[in-house]
Amino acid sequence: MIDIDIARRLRDAGLQWTPTDGDRFVIDNEQLRDDTFMLSSMVIELGHGRSGERLLRFNGTTEWALDSVEQQEALWVPREDQLRLALGDSFSALSRLADGGYEVTLIDAAGATREVPAPAAEDALAGALLIQLTA
Repeated sequence: MIDIDIARRLRDAGLQWTPTDGDRFVIDNEQLRDDTFMLSSMVIELGHGRSGERLLRFNGTTEWALDSVEQQEALWVPREDQLRLALGDSFSALSRLADGGYEVTLIDAAGATREVPAPAAEDALAGALLIQLTA
């Protein structure tokens, strides 16, 4: 799982989130930042509030009193497959390095390549996506 600081940077750079079952997120405040949640129609379902904003409703949470949060209060932590999909056609390859890390190869419209190394595959993909979103 990518670090929430990277997830925050991806969001701030423009990565859009349309919540769907299986998505991981955190509630980015001091008390809940260390707890990762997964959107699931059985536990946390997508709904809409009175103002039309998307809500993430917590069903059957007896251990603490959180009924729902607005989507803007949640920070999406994309998975490896979601990061790869977000890279689109610029994603060329994900390779394992000799030191055990990973490297993403991006290709731009002119055919130039750029390598983005990181210790984990998700980190390399997130770094590559951050480069793409901020370019």
